Amino acid sequence: MTVTDKTIGASVLMVGVLMMPASPRGQAAAEVFTATASVKGAGGASATAPVTITVDRKMSQREADSLTAAFKAGGAAALRKGLVGVPATGTVRIGAGSATPTRFTIERVTADGRLLTILTDQPLLFIGGSAPGAKPREGYDFAVIDIELDAKGSGSGTIAPAAKLRMNEGALVVDDYGVEVVRLLTVKKAK
Repeated sequence: MTVTDKTIGASVLMVGVLMMPASPRGQAAAEVFTATASVKGAGGASATAPVTITVDRKMSQREADSLTAAFKAGGAAALRKGLVGVPATGTVRIGAGSATPTRFTIERVTADGRLLTILTDQPLLFIGGSAPGAKPREGYDFAVIDIELDAKGSGSGTIAPAAKLRMNEGALVVDDYGVEVVRLLTVKKAK
């Protein structure tokens, strides 16, 4: 998959997420999901790591709309400013690393279950960032996680552990720092 394909795919997903109505369910207790992050490089090398995602709260539609409007009006800088003072929605932990607070979590109902879109206001890691000739890290200030779950709490997803967010012709575009898609496999609700 090329970077362009990945960007287009992420754009379509994010536009769909922004256009879908929020789940009408009330705020539930915290949820914990476990998964395996998996990435395969063009040269055939692969890597995996355990991921734990805790969702302490999901944003109300009003709160999400306010942040989305800020982003549409002023880009990533306006989104970052809009997140100031917004309580964390949970955490994400890759491997034995430190837990990183999540700042934006929305839930959407799908035909088979639900879709969680989660954002951190800092990158989690730069895959390929130490390779010779790696691109600069500036501007890759977020991480974006999408998890599609069935009614039993199992599913799969993707994670852009270091991402730039921008608008292109009215659509949100997630540009991942990494060249290859990081997939979240065997996502399971732990509690």
